[in-house]
Amino acid sequence: MIRFKEKLKTYKRKPFSLFLYILVHLAAFITVGVLGALVIYILVKGIPNINTDLFAWEYTTENASMMPAIINTVLMTALPLLMAVPVGVFSAIYMVEYAKRGNKLVKIVSLTTETLAGIPSIIYGLFGYLMFVIALGWGLTFIGGAITLAIMVLPTIMRTTEEALKAVPDSFREGSFGLGAGRLRTIFKIVLPSAVPGILSGIILSIGRIAGETAVLLYTSGTQAKVVDSVFDSGCTLSVHMYKLMSEGLYTKEAYATAVILLMMVVAINWFSGFIAKKFQKTY
Repeated sequence: MIRFKEKLKTYKRKPFSLFLYILVHLAAFITVGVLGALVIYILVKGIPNINTDLFAWEYTTENASMMPAIINTVLMTALPLLMAVPVGVFSAIYMVEYAKRGNKLVKIVSLTTETLAGIPSIIYGLFGYLMFVIALGWGLTFIGGAITLAIMVLPTIMRTTEEALKAVPDSFREGSFGLGAGRLRTIFKIVLPSAVPGILSGIILSIGRIAGETAVLLYTSGTQAKVVDSVFDSGCTLSVHMYKLMSEGLYTKEAYATAVILLMMVVAINWFSGFIAKKFQKTY
């Protein structure tokens, strides 16, 4: 209460600060309100339409099952991360821990990753279509979509990992070197564990983008509603499955139910990742 009165006195002396204070809180309220409205709308429209037919193993025009799409979504989330996370993390380690400060190559790579992170996903989809579907002759395949998604999320993982490593105090490194540890041991035993929460935040963002991606997979992986037998098969994820149901106009209710399941999957993955991040934070 005392702090609030002190703030009020400050704002009376500086009206512009009061205006900015109100503006910031209003923007936060609108953002949270819009997000809450979207979630409530999806739950209200989707939950009543969830039934056992939607979880049948095989998709038919009668049940419009989402089970193949659920399995494909898990696989399509794991494959790009397996490709992008090691490359992104090790690239960031080189730029922060090994490259000299002010290195021109690091500046170019940082500028490039920031630029690539802002490119619309449809551009990545067209690149994947021209590269993997046409140039390499793979056709619409699961692996083509996975590689394209890995390329798409790689800049995000690199930048977040780089910032997380920079946030680790230099005193941690100096203390490790002072005790006789080498650079590699210092990185893997001291620096990386301290930066895990920041690294996981980038991975969580990537998971959300992969799970909700439609444009890239339409061009590279296809819309076939079946569980893929190999990486060179065509298959659709939940987001593509939902888009297909809505575009046909015959399965609107099933599309809303699919949206609920997709929302629950993303929330569960994010919660689990955040739980792991907190565990690492308490340990180190």
